[in-house]
This record gives sequence, structure tokens and C-alpha cells, in this order.
Amino acid sequence: MIAGRTMVSRVAAMAAQAAEALGNARHVVATDDARIETHCQDLGIPVVMTDPDLPSGTDRALAAATAMGAEPEIVVNLQGDSPFTPPAHVIAVARAARDSGADAATPYVRLTWDALDAFRKHKAETPFSGTTLVHDEAGRALWFSKNLIPAMRKEAALREKGGLSPVCRHIGLYAYRLASLRRYVSLPEGRYEQLEGLEQLRLLENGMSIQCVEVEPGQIAIPGIDTAEDVALAERLVAEYGDPLEA
Repeated sequence: MIAGRTMVSRVAAMAAQAAEALGNARHVVATDDARIETHCQDLGIPVVMTDPDLPSGTDRALAAATAMGAEPEIVVNLQGDSPFTPPAHVIAVARAARDSGADAATPYVRLTWDALDAFRKHKAETPFSGTTLVHDEAGRALWFSKNLIPAMRKEAALREKGGLSPVCRHIGLYAYRLASLRRYVSLPEGRYEQLEGLEQLRLLENGMSIQCVEVEPGQIAIPGIDTAEDVALAERLVAEYGDPLEA
């Protein structure tokens, strides 16, 4: 429970808002847990059961589309532990995957210098939290890393030029073309995917393209709810900023 609502119902509500705004779109909860299935059914949330042995959430997203008997042009994989992902982010990546011609699309937030300083401090304590990316002039991803990229040889001079740093913090939300998603799940893990622990590197290692979309940060910027401390923080932020589902 987070501020009176279960986490999965929050994610489903955000997905429903995005689907309605997109038009000609559907949302569904994909799970391998009968308790989640029953909970969703009790709340009237669309849900499908998927194989518990699937290796990743990306595989589960494809399995969900298949279980629905659907052949969607675009499949968006919204993580079930990210209840504060703004619907605007979902809409942005779905449209980018549809319109850009890329195999997939994913959002990012460009960090202010203050946000970069805080990000560095956080990574000094937990080095594998948070991901950064670099992209070309057209927005196509060049690389993702758990290290902070790009390195800045003349950072002091850059700070004097404006309030935004060149560092882009990745948001773990993906939209795939259906054919590209099928190809992705058929490929073996990539070398750098294994080293960095980043699934999206499999696409780049196999010559597939990812369109990066800049978005505004959500008011409640929690990438995922993984611990009891995360729940307590989420509830404090909901109390401070208001519930985004009631906005």
C-alpha cells in the first residue's frame, strides 16, 4: 500500500491514463503471481498471467501482448514498481517509437548542475544506482552506462555557460516496435549488457536503434519502490506534493 492504494493499482491507473490519451491503445498488468492476478480482477484491472520462468520484464511484455491475442504496432513496458511514472512519459515514448523509425524509444531527464552534484553524491554511496546515456544529434542512443557519462574535461567552464549540465539521466521506460521486441527477446545477452547489467545494451550491441526522448521530471521522482524505506519516502512525498492520481 502507498498512501491508501496498492502499488500495482497505481501503475495500472497511470497506464490507463496514458492509453486513453494515446487513443487506440490498451493497458494490461502482466504477472506470474496469482495473488496479483486476483487483486487486479477484484479491482477490474485488465490482467494476464505469464510464465514465471521468463528471464526479464521485457520478455513478459511480449508475453502479455501475445496472451491478449494482440498484434500492436508498439508495446510499452512500464515497470510495476514505478508507481509515479507520469503518463506524459509513457505517451512520449510510445509516440517516439511510432514516429521515429527506431526499434525502441526511452526517456531521459537532462540534469541541472545541482541535480548532477546530488546524483554524484548518491552514486558515491551506491555506484550501480542510476543510469546515464549519450545520444547523437537526432536523439539516437549511442550508449548507456552505470558510470556517469559523458566525462567533462572542462566542467568548470561548462558550469559558467548555463544551468543545465550535458548529463542525461535515463528513465527505465521503454517502447518497442513489435517486430523489434520479438527480435530482442530472441537474441542472447550481450557482453556489455552482462557487464553493465543494462538490458537495453543488447539492442545497441546488435545494431538496433533506440530513440531518446527528453522529458520533464515528475514531481515525485522515485525511480522504483524496492524497500520499506522507499514506501515511507513515497508516502511523505505524496503528503507534501499531493497524489498525482488525484491531480
